[in-house]
Amino acid sequence: MKLALDPSMFRDNMSLEQMIYKTAELGYKYIELSPREDFCPFYKYPKVDKTKIKLVKKCLRDTGLEISSLLPLYNWAGPDEDRRVAAVRNWKRAIEIAVELDVDLMNSEFSGTKYNPVVCEEKFVKSMDELMPVFEKEGVRLNLQAHPLDFIETNTGAIDMIRALDKDWIKLVYSTAHTFFYDDGIGDVGKMLDEAGDLLDHVLFADTFNHKAAYGLRYIVNPPDAEVTIHQHLNIGEGEVDFDTIFRKMREMKFDGIATNAVFAWVDKAEESSNFMLQTMKKGLGLNE
Repeated sequence: MKLALDPSMFRDNMSLEQMIYKTAELGYKYIELSPREDFCPFYKYPKVDKTKIKLVKKCLRDTGLEISSLLPLYNWAGPDEDRRVAAVRNWKRAIEIAVELDVDLMNSEFSGTKYNPVVCEEKFVKSMDELMPVFEKEGVRLNLQAHPLDFIETNTGAIDMIRALDKDWIKLVYSTAHTFFYDDGIGDVGKMLDEAGDLLDHVLFADTFNHKAAYGLRYIVNPPDAEVTIHQHLNIGEGEVDFDTIFRKMREMKFDGIATNAVFAWVDKAEESSNFMLQTMKKGLGLNE
């Protein structure tokens, strides 16, 4: 199993190389390269050249750190065709970067919007028709997660779409911070992990509160019909996700994929949070040395 850090809490106050060194200093052996403005920004064309790739490789060699996966995020399922075309172009460049970094796994979200799911699914499949041959040619695997607001928000929906694509190199990311979106507020993590089965390849760890609780009044939004979604990425134990069951199920499954610390909430105490999460994940997964 690969225990990784998504270093998003460090991205705005550290250079790319400082962020890599900090990840190793915190005791992680793997880093998930998530979006940042000077590398692969959210929704925009990658800002990476050969010099930057050499720099990243040097930092990795110096620290002994490895990249668990490269995480780009583009509007490949958005309803606007021009944006979709741009997203596919961005994806092709991001795949090139992954290959140049000797990374054989990328993970991302379905994107699009839940307010236009049929069109977004059509756009997503169109994008995948264009991109799947590129992934296969370059030998790069892909893990996908359902996400709040995406055209797929549920665990079952994500599994169904991945099975529809029918490629053994496309698998599932389960984000614990999205648990209460994945089954409409029920939070039955045991059932959802059972459903995922052998498709489960990557788990993102962060806690959150059930936005459906208190008769739907846990969060009060005005006006009541505003099109918004909300969730958190908190330290384990600060929300309502059933981590006892998640850890037990993963041990029973002999999970051997990627487990990533994906806490984003505590930028003001990022090191403390990152240390706590690493130790908590090791203990829960039975990986204490």
